[in-house]
Amino acid sequence: MTAAFTFPGQGSQTVGMGKALAEAFPAAQAVFDEVDAALGEKLSRTIWDGPAETLQLTENAQPALMAVSIAALRVLETEAGFSVGRDAAFVAGHSLGEYSALAAAGSIAIGDTARLLRTRGLAMQKAVPVGVGAMAALLGLDYETAVAVANEAALGQVCQAANDNGGGQVVVSGDKAAVDRAVEIAKTKGAKRAMLLPVSAPFHCKLMQPAADVMAEALAGVAIKPPAAPLVSNVLASAVTDPEEIRRRLVEQVTGTVRWRESVAYMASHGVTRFLEIGAGKVLSGLVKRIADGAVGTAVGAPADLAAAKEAMVAARSA
Repeated sequence: MTAAFTFPGQGSQTVGMGKALAEAFPAAQAVFDEVDAALGEKLSRTIWDGPAETLQLTENAQPALMAVSIAALRVLETEAGFSVGRDAAFVAGHSLGEYSALAAAGSIAIGDTARLLRTRGLAMQKAVPVGVGAMAALLGLDYETAVAVANEAALGQVCQAANDNGGGQVVVSGDKAAVDRAVEIAKTKGAKRAMLLPVSAPFHCKLMQPAADVMAEALAGVAIKPPAAPLVSNVLASAVTDPEEIRRRLVEQVTGTVRWRESVAYMASHGVTRFLEIGAGKVLSGLVKRIADGAVGTAVGAPADLAAAKEAMVAARSA
């Protein structure tokens, strides 16, 4: 198996995502119905009709992106004969996408995943008062330099690498004053650009500990099975299959760095040459090319993407 199935994180959401899939394929509509039932509300209406500011809320964006990813996967399964267990060497997801990956691999039930992500979104938003924290993208610096910038900027506050996305793109997160300092320091260290991100909370840093505590309790009450394909964990950048370790790593992920560059490199080092990004947007597909030489990223989020997905899987199976 030379293919990995990857799942996008927050920021990939757009009003209308997944609607064409649901209209064309009953299997996709069934996923949205299941998520709506699990949450006790018509999240699908917000996904398809907006308003955008409601969809952007962390508590909505997280389960919404998971719903679109699993809807797209169900279409691949029913229309193109895809099987996670047979066709994926690994599954992986960026931040909340890790939950989508686990749902895709049958490790966590879709309803449980939707409820966990709603809880996660609310907890992450509540962990830090609005305006206290911030995140910034440092472009053009390698990870080690970005970490050094964050450490220099901290000055007793929190400032740490939140996302190592690859391609010279590192996001730092923490107290706003410290992140502001990191932006200025980065410019003196050779960053091509350094700018604050329009986010509502400082994700993936120590300030998120209250949210990690909430997720520890929430995950303790959910059944987790071994995934049909190994999960490449955000915080480890290596594969895990043991349900208790998956539970533990999901808690650590709330305050830990999303090691996406290393995760893709790990999968590539184990023979993966094709990365199917299942769900909204094309962010991960773009990053793949910058991280792994010769790797191909294929985004699958609409009916028009099915042909390319089939082609990618034929190539992966014959490799």
